[in-house]
Amino acid sequence: VQLQASGGGLVQPGGSLRLSCAASGFSLSYYCIGWFRQAPGKEREAVSYTGSSDGSTYYRDSVKGRFTISRDNLKNTAYLQMNSLKPEDTAVYYCATDLPPCNSSPEEYRYWGQGTLVTVSS
Repeated sequence: VQLQASGGGLVQPGGSLRLSCAASGFSLSYYCIGWFRQAPGKEREAVSYTGSSDGSTYYRDSVKGRFTISRDNLKNTAYLQMNSLKPEDTAVYYCATDLPPCNSSPEEYRYWGQGTLVTVSS
């Protein structure tokens, strides 16, 4: 099981980025996908997750209406579309996966991508 996260970068406040999480060695369609982030000096926190078969989704309150999680099972890839970015969104973003049931606790995810840095600054 491998995950490869990409798409981070420097963006101005109000801008957008789309993060990708390419999976290999397993079929993403059966797994939960979680996006987490960790800012300097802070704990890793859940940003969003999506279930495998029921389409359930979770967003932390601070990103609701701005971020959208999705998956393309044919490409075995998950995405996090981030719009209206704010400086407080600056962090290293990680994708993670594990079998259902899905939840927002990082401890419940065994497989992690390497992280991609998102910096929101003018």
